[in-house]
Amino acid sequence: MIKIICGGKGAGKTKQIIQAANSNVANAKGLSVFITDTKRYMYDIVRDVRFIDVNDYVVAGEDAFCGFVKGIVAGNHDTEYVYIDGIARITGKALPDLAATFYMLDKIAGDSGLIITITCSCEKENLPDFIAKYC
Repeated sequence: MIKIICGGKGAGKTKQIIQAANSNVANAKGLSVFITDTKRYMYDIVRDVRFIDVNDYVVAGEDAFCGFVKGIVAGNHDTEYVYIDGIARITGKALPDLAATFYMLDKIAGDSGLIITITCSCEKENLPDFIAKYC
């Protein structure tokens, strides 16, 4: 399952995804992973959520990012929640160009029983159809 948190710049998307990660970890039966491209929010995430800055792993592009997420799931079969803050920044592509990434994330989520929450810097009415269906 994929969930989308969307809104313009400064709308509080990162605050919402951090709050979701911190509150869901108490009831999670498996692991929770928070993926972003900055260490800025490292101390806002509770200890029980695995914080990953993709810059530490030289993840470049959407194919590398999808492989990175697959690796997380393969390494920890009990991963239950994945939070991705700023997918366009991480992949280096604009939202309309991320159809293949969302297809792959949807497949990963379905095959593994993951709940993936993603922030997108775009107003809901302007989201591409392949993203809007998750709102």
